[in-house]
Amino acid sequence: MKSLRTFMASAVALTLLALPAAAEKIPLSEISRYLNSLTTAQSDFTQVNPDGSVSTGQLMIQRPGRARFQYSQPDNSVVMAGGGQVAVFDAKSNQPPEQYPLSRTPLSIILAANVDLSRARMVVGHQEVENTTRVVAQDPQHPEYGTIAMVFTANPTELRQWIITDDAGAKTTVILGELEKGVSLRSSLFSIPFEVQRRGN
Repeated sequence: MKSLRTFMASAVALTLLALPAAAEKIPLSEISRYLNSLTTAQSDFTQVNPDGSVSTGQLMIQRPGRARFQYSQPDNSVVMAGGGQVAVFDAKSNQPPEQYPLSRTPLSIILAANVDLSRARMVVGHQEVENTTRVVAQDPQHPEYGTIAMVFTANPTELRQWIITDDAGAKTTVILGELEKGVSLRSSLFSIPFEVQRRGN
């Protein structure tokens, strides 16, 4: 009987060893380090809009504080962050762009000069999901502005997508392609006045 128990225990141990190890979530300190290391970057992206429609284009980032979403033709729309503002240039409108403070959108968390996800009440979710790490963050001073859920893969740490939930509860998902880092980007790409002049709005 003793030998049977020993055999069963050994079998269980071997079975556990054969199982794949559960992926560990990436620490917040490493994710903060990674985001702070992004100075300039660009990537193709696919965007799933709140109404379920899908858009594609190219994303350009120049931290801190600057980003440009250039949507693919035939759409000539641009969403731009620069000068502390976010501007939405709608290709179907001849009106000036809709503008609002960058600080009022969760995207400001990624574009901050110093990303520190250890700040009190900033991270409201941090878990491992299907071999990725998902971090849900908000402005601790203004949680009513919404959240950004960022998805990362490990070894090396890479940002793969994010989901912004705005103050009305609408969700916009941005799925990134291969993020090319350290690229040279013209400052005019992030200038709202320059884009207004270029379009003649």
